Amino acid sequence: MALRYLHTMVRVLDLEASMAFYKLLGLEETRRIENEQGRFTLVFLAPPGQPECPVELTWNWDGDEGLPSDSRHFGHLAYEVDDIYATCAHLEANGVTINRPPRDGRMAFVRSPDNVSIELLQKGEALAPAEPWASRDNIGHW
Repeated sequence: MALRYLHTMVRVLDLEASMAFYKLLGLEETRRIENEQGRFTLVFLAPPGQPECPVELTWNWDGDEGLPSDSRHFGHLAYEVDDIYATCAHLEANGVTINRPPRDGRMAFVRSPDNVSIELLQKGEALAPAEPWASRDNIGHW
């Protein structure tokens, strides 16, 4: 089973202040996604020469009243997998709950024993939706 580190996600209350802080550390913006439908912005910052090691700043346009006190700053670890269905089947067979099944053939979430959220993303294009995943609902929080 091949696995490749993708990013660590951190929720931020003030995008500009957070970006200024991470830039002071020496990180550079490598990518930005503005999602009008979801009303959020994702900004990826990485050390110079290390674009494969980003931190993802997630800013919700309508605010996030729980920040900074509800521990939602840290979002998740993300890993790319060769076959999301095989990976999820392997994890589930070994007692791991698939909190967000890969209904779309692209993305799934699980939790570590310490409740750390782990995002699994299909390498390349999404796989065609397939059972048993396509009809499964989310379980708990992810």
